[in-house]
Amino acid sequence: MRTRLHRRSFAKSVAAAAAATTLPDWFMAEAAPAEAATLAANDKPGIALIGCGGRGRGVAREAALHGELVAYCDVDDSHLAQAKELWPNAAPLKDFRKVLERKDIDVVVNGTPDHWHTLVNIAALKSGKDVYSEKPLTLTIDEGKRLVETVKSTKRILQTGSQQRSDAKFRLACELVRNGRLGKLQQVNVWLPSGRREGPFEPKPVPSGFDWEMWQGQTPAVDYVPERTHVTFRYWWDYSGGTMTDWGAHHLDIAQWGTGYDRSGPVSIEAKPLVQMIKGGFSAYSEYEVNYAYADGVKLLCKSTAANNWSGGVVDKTGQQHGVKFEGAEGWIFVTRGRIEASEAELLTTPLPASATRLYVSENHMRNFFDCVRSREAPICDAEIGHRSVSVCHLGVIALRLGRKLQWDPAQEQFVGDGDANGSLAREMRKPWTYDAV
Repeated sequence: MRTRLHRRSFAKSVAAAAAATTLPDWFMAEAAPAEAATLAANDKPGIALIGCGGRGRGVAREAALHGELVAYCDVDDSHLAQAKELWPNAAPLKDFRKVLERKDIDVVVNGTPDHWHTLVNIAALKSGKDVYSEKPLTLTIDEGKRLVETVKSTKRILQTGSQQRSDAKFRLACELVRNGRLGKLQQVNVWLPSGRREGPFEPKPVPSGFDWEMWQGQTPAVDYVPERTHVTFRYWWDYSGGTMTDWGAHHLDIAQWGTGYDRSGPVSIEAKPLVQMIKGGFSAYSEYEVNYAYADGVKLLCKSTAANNWSGGVVDKTGQQHGVKFEGAEGWIFVTRGRIEASEAELLTTPLPASATRLYVSENHMRNFFDCVRSREAPICDAEIGHRSVSVCHLGVIALRLGRKLQWDPAQEQFVGDGDANGSLAREMRKPWTYDAV
C-alpha cells in the first residue's frame, strides 16, 4: 500500500510540475531526479571564493550548501566587506596565491572577471584544488587549450558555470534535435542581448582599498576608469568580448549541444558589426551579426537584439526574445530561460522512443559539480565543453574585429591559411602575469 501511494503521489507531483514548467509529461516522468547525495558529518569540502563581486558571492552561496566556505579573496576591500557579512568566520585575503597555499581548501569557486579566469583556474588545478569557474571560461582560444591540458594532467574536476546545461528545458530541446525530431537540421538561430555603447570615459583617481594594478593582471596597463571594472568590465575588449562572450557562452553552448558539436566547432565564420563603437568608450562590439557554417551543412546565425541584459530587458521592440531556435525540415523548436515552444505542440509532447540518444542529466549545476568532486566523474560542463563553447564566441569576436570571412579547422583549432587570424588566438600577456606565474 505504501508503495502504491508513493507512486500515486509521485505521478501527481510530476503532472503538477509539467503544468508549471510547460515541459511535457513524458519528459518529466523520465527525468525523475535521483536521490541527492548526502553528506556525512565529516564530509564537508573546504571552499574558497576568489572574486567576491555580486556574481561571485551568489555562486559561492550555492557552493556553501555543499561544503564549508573557509576563505574568500578579492582585490577590492568593498567586496571583501560584503563577503564578510555572509561568511564572518572565513579568512579574507587579497592575493589568490595565498588562497591556494591553504591545505584546508578542496574547492575553488572562481568569480573573477574574464581576463583572470584562466590563470586562477590553472593555478588552482596545479595546487590540487577542484574548480567551479564562472563563464566565459577563457579570454582566448589559446587559454582554453592550455586549460584543457591542465585538467587532464592534474586529473582535477572543473565545472564551467554554463548553468543552462542543468535546465530541463534546454536539455529537452537538445535531445529532441539530436534525435531528429525536426527532420534534417538546417539552421540554428541564436539571439543575444545587445551590449553597451557609451563613452568616452574620463580617468579617475583609484579608490582607496582597490588594487587597480592587480585587477588589470595580464591586460595592458591603462589609467583607472570606473567603467572598466566590476559589472561593466565585460563591455571592454581588453577584459572580455561583450555580450558575444558573456551571453554567447550560454546560448551558443546550447546551440552546439543541440547540434552535437559541443566538442568541436564550425568550419567557417563571417561577421559584421551593426554599429561602430565610440572612441574612448566601451570597446567590445555591442551590436553584431555572425554567420557560422558546420561541416554537415548546418548554418548558425548569431545576432544581437535590441533587448539587453544591463537594463533588465529580454525582449526587443520587434518582440524577439534572446534564446536559441533550432530549425529543421519538419519544424522548429525555440528555447530560452523559462520558456520552450515549437512550431507544432506534438514536436514536444510526443515521447522519444526507448532507443533514443539521451543527454547528460543534471538538475542542479552546483550539485552536479560537488557530486563529481566526490565521484571523480566528468561534470556536465567540463573543461573541454566549456572551452569549445566559448571558442565559438571568440571566433565570432575575431571575425568581427578582422572584418573578413575566416576558415576554421576545429580539429587542429587553427584558422586555415590565415596567419594573421591565427595571431588572434592568443593575446600578449603583461608581465608578471604570464603562464610562468602559475
